[in-house]
Amino acid sequence: MPEGDTVFHTATVLATALAGKTLTRCDIRVPRYAGVDLSGQRVDEVLSRGKHLFIRVGSASIHSHLKMEGSWRVDRRLARHSPVDHRVRIILEAGPVRATGIDLGVLEVLDRHHDGDAVAHLGPDLLGADWDPAAATERLVSDPQRPLASALLDQTVMAGIGNVYCNELCFIVGRLPTTPVVELNDPGRLVSRAREMLWANRLRWSRCTTGDTRPSRQLWVYGRAGLPCRRCGTSVDSDREGERIRFWCPSCQR
Repeated sequence: MPEGDTVFHTATVLATALAGKTLTRCDIRVPRYAGVDLSGQRVDEVLSRGKHLFIRVGSASIHSHLKMEGSWRVDRRLARHSPVDHRVRIILEAGPVRATGIDLGVLEVLDRHHDGDAVAHLGPDLLGADWDPAAATERLVSDPQRPLASALLDQTVMAGIGNVYCNELCFIVGRLPTTPVVELNDPGRLVSRAREMLWANRLRWSRCTTGDTRPSRQLWVYGRAGLPCRRCGTSVDSDREGERIRFWCPSCQR
């Protein structure tokens, strides 16, 4: 499930593969941008902002959002007729390197000088160079009666938290996902832990919040319904709210 750390890592991989190179192929398979061809132009940089990703090429900026199922894949030493997945939305090649965007929830080509407008509504980026914990804390407590999970998932509060981190952070602070924000003892501590979690995972695909990177030991409660809590042994509970599933320990979280 793509969250801020996954997008940051994806941007790093794409930057390593493409930055500083000239595109030899640009194939955008979205009707509105099908006529856009950036071949012959140089990829200047790749960056992430929350769950958004930007590939800046000349005067253009390719903006994508992975949503639930999207991904970017990088291949090297391509065969002349390498097969292409039917879910592909964009192909960028620079010599023997191919970057493929698959099932992207959002894909658009923006004016590079104004691409920031697409993410101007976001709160402080948990993995951004301009991360501001004070501003994030202020936004978190601005609606005291709001359920904690709802506030954490709101990208205008902090940019980068998805359902996995939401559930894990609720566990870390010992509160149910439905707990009003006002009941947090130390909102600033929660904000700091959110930053620490994403930062620790920003350069790896296998997400870990427990500090134990061994298989099946990486997460506290997410995806562990019916299994014993790692702290107290109580069975982890779960329910569904819309498309999201919540997980919590009935004993450790109040």
